[in-house]
Amino acid sequence: MAHSLELKETRARGAAVLAELLRAMRPKEWIKNIFVFAAIAFARDSANGTPLWQELDKLLIVAVAFVLFCMAASAIYLINDLVDIEKDRAHPKKKSRPLASGRLSPALARVAAVLLLLLALPGAFLLDYMPGQGLLRDIDFGVALLSYVLIQGVLYSYYLKNIVILDIFTIAAGFVLRAVAGALVLDIQITYWLLMCMGLLALFLGLAKRRAELILLEHGAGEHRRILAEYSLPMLDQMISIITAATIIAYTLFTTTAETLPRHPFPIMLITVPVVIYLIFRYLYLMYKHGEGGSPADLIIKDVPFIAAGALWGALVLAILALAH
Repeated sequence: MAHSLELKETRARGAAVLAELLRAMRPKEWIKNIFVFAAIAFARDSANGTPLWQELDKLLIVAVAFVLFCMAASAIYLINDLVDIEKDRAHPKKKSRPLASGRLSPALARVAAVLLLLLALPGAFLLDYMPGQGLLRDIDFGVALLSYVLIQGVLYSYYLKNIVILDIFTIAAGFVLRAVAGALVLDIQITYWLLMCMGLLALFLGLAKRRAELILLEHGAGEHRRILAEYSLPMLDQMISIITAATIIAYTLFTTTAETLPRHPFPIMLITVPVVIYLIFRYLYLMYKHGEGGSPADLIIKDVPFIAAGALWGALVLAILALAH
């Protein structure tokens, strides 16, 4: 009887530790890796002109790429939390994170980060391999994921997060790399305007995140993270205004100039522009009126009007691409 109780307690403790580890891996943030699907969403088969997302084998390859990015991203979150563990303990929200609160052992987090990278990186290089074409056919997707890990997990975690403006550009680079990787894994071209839209949108999210951190920490921002002392609300608001306008213009130009999009009898993708503008304005509304923006994933999965508009945009894009064939 005593042995049975001990076994139950051991299993309960193990389950609790695994739950904390999963929480530290930030599964809700995996939604950011949806950028990997950007290229296949707008690409067409060069042979028959059908949208690539209608081809199950190619969609499956990108889905595997998405999973590999989720694994790599979780490893980077663990690394980030290990590096910032003391600073997070002084943060009003981050102090409840598994590592900062002491509910998760740093040793276990290190082991988990290493294991995730040992699975994700070799998996990325193997995904590049196509039977019958040679092992060294192409390693571009593997290189893209490795670059993502080095930039976000090493350069950003240890150095670039402390350099004003470059910290935000580094965050944006992570989103662009996701989109590029999604194109490389299928060896398809991605339009420069689409990359520009991704980069500008990522800059917008990075600036919104910094603004939310500055408001949350108020006068103690510089004490928690030195880089926050280099920013001010007026400066961030002006940057956000510039990036907002640039993002809308870039997306509009993308809908009218991208070769992979239907342009006859007119650039029909233009009808999605109002939806994109609404999504951006809704994000700004939630950021300025409700203090959101610190975690884009939280905002995206909780706000019903935002979710509905995002779903409408996705449905319109897929319908236009499918019917235009």
